[in-house]
Amino acid sequence: MRADARRNYEHIVEVARAAFTEHGVDVPLDDITKRAKVGAGTLYRHFPTREALIEAVFRSEMTAMSERAYELLETRPPFEALEEWLRLQLRFVEHKRGLGLALRAMDQGAETFAYCKKLMTEAVSAIVDRARQDGVIRADVRPGDILRLLHGIALASEADPSSAERLLAIMLAGIRA
Repeated sequence: MRADARRNYEHIVEVARAAFTEHGVDVPLDDITKRAKVGAGTLYRHFPTREALIEAVFRSEMTAMSERAYELLETRPPFEALEEWLRLQLRFVEHKRGLGLALRAMDQGAETFAYCKKLMTEAVSAIVDRARQDGVIRADVRPGDILRLLHGIALASEADPSSAERLLAIMLAGIRA
């Protein structure tokens, strides 16, 4: 992809991310083109369908979340890195629930989910492995356990978002060595 085309692509994804956060994934695509200051042809050249745009935004979000895990691991002790990363994940789920639900409803979303699951599993594995090596979490904690527990907290706190922090604190206390 040419540099200008790549910039347009990334700009549209960023604008769509903001629009989806503010108005949900059903925001009119015309609104996104206006906000991005691009023509409809530019949008549809990169994203022939709404679903393609949703997938691109979701992949971008998960890539950023994965990268953040490694950044935290470089700058914080492992347990603090894990704790902060899990809080970021919970905030993402709370504010972007419609994005994941829309993607789940699409058949082609399976490839995107597989890609994102791989990213998240590798990211949490890096943090969990380091935390186990440092002896700050229980030796029997597996990366998949962390992701499933976090998913459970997200689902359990749907009706009462204020409970998410308390449930996360309980989970973290339970995995601490």
